Amino acid sequence: MNWHERIVVDPEVMGGKPVIKGTRVPVQVVVGSLAGGSTVDAVCDAYSITADDVRAALAYAAEMLGQERLYALPGG
Repeated sequence: MNWHERIVVDPEVMGGKPVIKGTRVPVQVVVGSLAGGSTVDAVCDAYSITADDVRAALAYAAEMLGQERLYALPGG
């Protein structure tokens, strides 16, 4: 999945958060909805986006996590 065609970052839209192109739907909301148990169809219906948009959001999130250094928090 080439997320570059479907995910945009624009300082004028949602404060520069990555969103689904042509919408104000943040990638964070899409991924969070899926993590919370929503189905792809439910997310698409709730935010008027396509299944390809959802896959692009997941691909974007996966790539960004691959570029980050993550550290375990003590006591967790």
